[in-house]
Amino acid sequence: MFSLEGRTAFITGGSSGIGLAVARAFIAHGAQVVIADIVDATGVAEEIGATAVSCDVSDETSVSAALAAARLALGDLDIVVLNAGVGDVGPLLKEVDQDLIERVTRINHWGVVYGLKHAPSVMCDDGVIISTSSMAAFISLPGASIYSASKQAVVSLTETAAMELGSRGIRVNCVCPGYTDTAMGSGDEGRAICEVFTALGRAATVDDLTGVYVFLASDASRYVTGQAIRVDGGWASGVTPTLLELVTGAESAPG
Repeated sequence: MFSLEGRTAFITGGSSGIGLAVARAFIAHGAQVVIADIVDATGVAEEIGATAVSCDVSDETSVSAALAAARLALGDLDIVVLNAGVGDVGPLLKEVDQDLIERVTRINHWGVVYGLKHAPSVMCDDGVIISTSSMAAFISLPGASIYSASKQAVVSLTETAAMELGSRGIRVNCVCPGYTDTAMGSGDEGRAICEVFTALGRAATVDDLTGVYVFLASDASRYVTGQAIRVDGGWASGVTPTLLELVTGAESAPG
């Protein structure tokens, strides 16, 4: 049920981080893969046995052209992963500047809009679209307002696109990772936060996430659509004993 043998996949942001890990996992499960990125991904693609195309997800024409190039290379697409994103956070709302607002919104929000708009025209019926959202869509942190809003938008777009594309059998879901140990992650600070706030007490690795993408891309999830799958180490589940002890001095709720 988890085989992707004979299937074709297109992944934005596929040259590094989560996107690259997903590309490797899809190939390992039998898929042919095109990785799309704003940087030159030719070397990475050759290394993993994929095809590379150029794509700036903040530009609608570029997204449409990249999808067309992927179709030319592989035929109609079975799987599209809208993964490219930026993690710019820090300024409070009263301090945030226009450049950050536009950069995050164009890439994280509009990039998914353009992908959902143009991918269906190059896809097979009964295909799969998976977007990368974030646990920030559900948990608000000071200084992450623009980023969180962009990732909440991905959840909303996922739900609506699932309804619009269901008649073709195209399933649309998104994955919502917590802090993940990648170049876009938050380094030592993110790891320290995860030790306190997550049930598992650690940040994610990319290998912690890829199984969810394989599941959503495969027949194992053939009746799953319109869902936002949280892969956050239990962060959204509640208050950990570690956090409770820091605040109250005890690992259990006060009586």
